[in-house]
Amino acid sequence: MKNKAFIRRVRRYARCHDLVFRYDARKGKGSHGRLFLGDRLTTVKHGTFSPGLVRKMLKDLGIDYKEF
Repeated sequence: MKNKAFIRRVRRYARCHDLVFRYDARKGKGSHGRLFLGDRLTTVKHGTFSPGLVRKMLKDLGIDYKEF
């Protein structure tokens, strides 16, 4: 999964569950950014993610993989 698709799907999830969504590319170092969902956050790199990394980021955000 590419980073833009991941961010787009998390944004859609936030809208459906009435959560505050914010992505700040300036907060990360190098080619990384910070994604905030409610009171949780994860670091998002630019490029393509492995399935294991997607699961880890969803766990950081408190999203069930099957629901995503």
